[in-house]
Amino acid sequence: MKRAMAWALAVLTLGCATMGAWEPVLDRQGDPHPENIDRDLEQCRRLARQASGDSGQEAAKGAGVGAAGGAAIGAMLGAIGGGVGQTAAAGAVIGGAGGAASQGLGSSEQFKSAYTKCMQGRGHRVIN
Repeated sequence: MKRAMAWALAVLTLGCATMGAWEPVLDRQGDPHPENIDRDLEQCRRLARQASGDSGQEAAKGAGVGAAGGAAIGAMLGAIGGGVGQTAAAGAVIGGAGGAASQGLGSSEQFKSAYTKCMQGRGHRVIN
């Protein structure tokens, strides 16, 4: 159980770090508006964060939903095999970790996509 909790925390941290540090690679040499790049990067980063939601917050939501579902499944399995509390707790941790990973990483991908689209929409040549 401790491993699953540590993994969920690592995913939360990774999602936040990815959104904060990632920015699209631009072809600055062939850019039709090089004088606007720095301003557009900052504005598009802000817009992408709004569009994707906070990855930590999204991962926390996913963890809550996953934990509830995992606890329910664990409790059902425990009722069949004995040890309802133990299996419910294990299911909650496993479900929470999976939910956090899914939501946090999904939010990070939305951020990257929104950031890229914003920069392209402003006429910049985005490589990645």
